[in-house]
Amino acid sequence: MNNREFGNKGEDLACEYLTKNGYTIVERNVHFSKLCEIDIIAKFKDKFIFIEVKTRKTNNFGTPMEAITKAKYNNIKTGVLSYIQEKNIKKYQIDVIGITLYPSLKIEHLKNVSL
Repeated sequence: MNNREFGNKGEDLACEYLTKNGYTIVERNVHFSKLCEIDIIAKFKDKFIFIEVKTRKTNNFGTPMEAITKAKYNNIKTGVLSYIQEKNIKKYQIDVIGITLYPSLKIEHLKNVSL
């Protein structure tokens, strides 16, 4: 499995998790530039949720959440601001979902993050 396929598997798991928890998936893998891609755009009640997904096989070399750097967050934020302006969205937040596959599946959802 290459990195893209591995990332897609994590995003699929995140979408299943979100759907089970009342979110509606709006879009996936929205590109704004070579530096910015929003993994999942969802709606929860009346708010748009922009979600970055990080997947790791294990935590041996760090947790998925540790992979979100300030630079990565700023790139995501730039894409989000562009999207909300284009679509005239007033209520939104940025979330991060970290997925670890082994030794057992763990999904961690941090809501309304800022760095």
